[in-house]
Amino acid sequence: MAESVTAALSKTRDELADLYRDLHQNPELSLQEKRSAKLLAQRLRTAGFDEVVEEVGVTGVVGVLRNGQGPVVMLRADFDALPVHEQTGLPYASTTRAVDHEGRDVPVMHACGHDMHATCLTGAADLLAHTRDHWRGTLLVVFQPAEELATGARGMVDDGLFERFPAPEIVLGQHVAPLPAGFIGYGTGPVMAAADSLNITLHGRGAHGSRPEASIDPVLMAANVVTRLQGIVAREVPPAESAVVTVGRLQAGTKDNIIPDRAELGINIRTYTPATRDIVRAAIERIATAESQASGAERAPEFSWFSSVPALVSEPDATHTTVAAFAEHFGQQRIMPMPQVNASEDVGVFGEAAGAPTVFWFWGGLDTHTVLTALKEDRLDQLPGNHSPFFAPLIEPTLSTGVEALVVAALTWLAKP
Repeated sequence: MAESVTAALSKTRDELADLYRDLHQNPELSLQEKRSAKLLAQRLRTAGFDEVVEEVGVTGVVGVLRNGQGPVVMLRADFDALPVHEQTGLPYASTTRAVDHEGRDVPVMHACGHDMHATCLTGAADLLAHTRDHWRGTLLVVFQPAEELATGARGMVDDGLFERFPAPEIVLGQHVAPLPAGFIGYGTGPVMAAADSLNITLHGRGAHGSRPEASIDPVLMAANVVTRLQGIVAREVPPAESAVVTVGRLQAGTKDNIIPDRAELGINIRTYTPATRDIVRAAIERIATAESQASGAERAPEFSWFSSVPALVSEPDATHTTVAAFAEHFGQQRIMPMPQVNASEDVGVFGEAAGAPTVFWFWGGLDTHTVLTALKEDRLDQLPGNHSPFFAPLIEPTLSTGVEALVVAALTWLAKP
């Protein structure tokens, strides 16, 4: 059945490649994806979807295609870009600049492949819409904004996604990665980490740099906190568990001879289980509070947890069923198991909110010879990966593989006619 549906891809492949180049050349930051949203919504309308709604969760797009009795299957793609200066040298490279959510003028690039995600979902939606005699059920297509802020999925759910539209019985999603183009990678259980972000403000007492005895130095306080935080994973997280604690921002002061009155830390953590997550979060607050007290600070530190994404769990049974369909369609030689990924994805929010299993996989976007050579020479870390200014998936076979994977996955769960 999948072969019959995907056979028509050859007729739209060039048009989809043009859409990809358009999206790549005109990227938009999270919650600013208005132009992209209109393009994608129009594609669904042209394909004949029964219902197409824009501005769900600010800039999200939802399409519903009803085709008789059967399960509701959700296909999801994100479509926001990053504040990255593109250095790929491609003829369709982005030169776009925009003002980000913090008011800064920044370059914009699709450095994570979300333009490829959106294009592939567009292609899959079109193929399924034009081959309705091959399946039964309801197809729910979701173009999600603001994945890079880790707020887009929650924003759509909070905007009534599953009250306004049919709630899915399974959520399907994918991500292009620095794997050989045409290959599909998968894992089961927790495949991507939970992510939590935190700002800490440490309060001290300012003074002239020549009179440290008159100060309570927040810079020294912050330095000690940073050092102690590195012991959390080594000494508090069980060795069988995995966690990462990163201090990505440390800011204090305005001049070298002034001891400031405050220091700020921006911290990001990655975990895979709720128990480990709780251990790490509590330890961070305990360490900062204790260091503040040890330094004689007159005010307790302030904690602001501002972003939280659960671990992405690809439900094992549903994943094995979907991957078996991939192996039948693509050939077992193009299917590869993958280790856990410390990066995070908020697609799991949809499955949790709907009470449905999520199946998530990766597919390759880099030249196969390049990847295999890097593997042979033990320099995989030098390949351009997601969020790199050099990351640019090959249009083919990446595009065709991504479209076919979504079609195969959808047909695995939709009812047979």
